[in-house]
Amino acid sequence: MPKTTAFHSRLEPLNETKVWKNWSGFLIAPQFKYSLTNEYYAIRSSVSLLDTSPLFKYRIAGSDSIRLLERIMSRDINRCKTGSAQYTVWSDDNGFVLQDGVILRTDDFEFFLTAGEPTLRYFKSIAREMKLEEVIVEDVSEAYGILALQGPHAHNVISQLTRDATDLKYFDVTHTDICGTEVIISRTGYTGDLGYEIWIPNENALTVWDALMAAGEGYNIAPIGTTALKMARVEAGLLLMGVDFDSSRFAWVDAQRETAIELGWSWMFRNLEKDDRDFIGRAAIEAEIKNKTSRWKTVGLEIDWHSYEAVHLDAGILPPKSDLYRETTMSVYRRSETPWDYAGYATSFLFSSLLRKPIAIAKLPLDLTDAGTEVDLEVPVIRKPVNVLAKVSSLPFFNPERKTAPMGGGK
Repeated sequence: MPKTTAFHSRLEPLNETKVWKNWSGFLIAPQFKYSLTNEYYAIRSSVSLLDTSPLFKYRIAGSDSIRLLERIMSRDINRCKTGSAQYTVWSDDNGFVLQDGVILRTDDFEFFLTAGEPTLRYFKSIAREMKLEEVIVEDVSEAYGILALQGPHAHNVISQLTRDATDLKYFDVTHTDICGTEVIISRTGYTGDLGYEIWIPNENALTVWDALMAAGEGYNIAPIGTTALKMARVEAGLLLMGVDFDSSRFAWVDAQRETAIELGWSWMFRNLEKDDRDFIGRAAIEAEIKNKTSRWKTVGLEIDWHSYEAVHLDAGILPPKSDLYRETTMSVYRRSETPWDYAGYATSFLFSSLLRKPIAIAKLPLDLTDAGTEVDLEVPVIRKPVNVLAKVSSLPFFNPERKTAPMGGGK
């Protein structure tokens, strides 16, 4: 039986669709309105509030916490200073990604981590293997709820409730107080826009929800569901586990597994030669970099509108645009004399009303990954697969200056 988050009593009456889905055992609304347009544009034009409490949440603390994280995390945890956050991955012995997540360093020897799948036993097993005595690894998923405050006016809202968050730089973290409740705020998010994520003790969750909604009333704050979030994350070029890649743990064969470099995260290893950590998967990652053995690369696709429109009009229908988001495998072919010359596949597809064109996230062989390279993307038109012209693009598709711009003072 799915559980409800600490915010459910506020969310339930706002859900006009009455549709709920299971996210890691919790009831979460995919959308609150029958049209996604308002929710999507709350992210891009005003401010939105999303309950992400179903994420698994862990606290890692103690004088051996850094040693443990140096071993587990593929990205160097030492570059995550106290009061900052870090997007990271952890990999298996062969360099294939197990999971990704955001880690918050709230003190010299205290970290909070979010993950999409349970990872407590794995972390503890590594700690035992290393014979670490001064480290605590605990699941705090039931202790905290998380709210994502995202959109151009997110700073205006948060600055009404706490001064400690007004000067946060991108990926900074702070302990602060909202209406008498101790919270952790990070300037992070999964929308590719200006935003904050707030860890709130469950017993005070409604107090903070009410305060945020009241502070955002003048900015047309709107609760959003997971579908609007996913639309925004495609524009931001942010990958979703289970859609754009699979955990190595759940894959059947290596062809279903991917490395951090194949997923476009090679920037995590820019200074690897200066880093002497013995992290899990290091030898395989070093070999991939040295020998250039990546099998493919994750890229963006910008679909040609005229081609997309033509195949729909030929079928006697108008091309779908509004609220179109798909999580499905769509084949990609080389544009060659050989028909249906398979090259790779797209994993996420969106008609971006902001960018006014269809876009997709795809996996392609290295010889097709230069920006501007033309390929054919297979799309369904009245249940019939047809090809449309697409051009390779770098990620992200949308990257506004406000996401990382200095903030301060509030308005």
